[in-house]
Amino acid sequence: MQATAYTYDPETRTGQVLLDDGTPVPFDAPAFDKGGLRLLRPGQRVRIEVEGEDNHHITLVTLQTF
Repeated sequence: MQATAYTYDPETRTGQVLLDDGTPVPFDAPAFDKGGLRLLRPGQRVRIEVEGEDNHHITLVTLQTF
């Protein structure tokens, strides 16, 4: 699933992404760490993986590559 980086706190490695419908969804440090990123800037296009029926628990955040 794709999204757009919305917020990111480098101290806690947490933030939010915006789904394509504009819904903000938070991510935690383990999801950020799993993606292998060092930094995330608002506006960057990212790929996320989610789990659960509600699709609102992000388990991975990484850069979207084409």
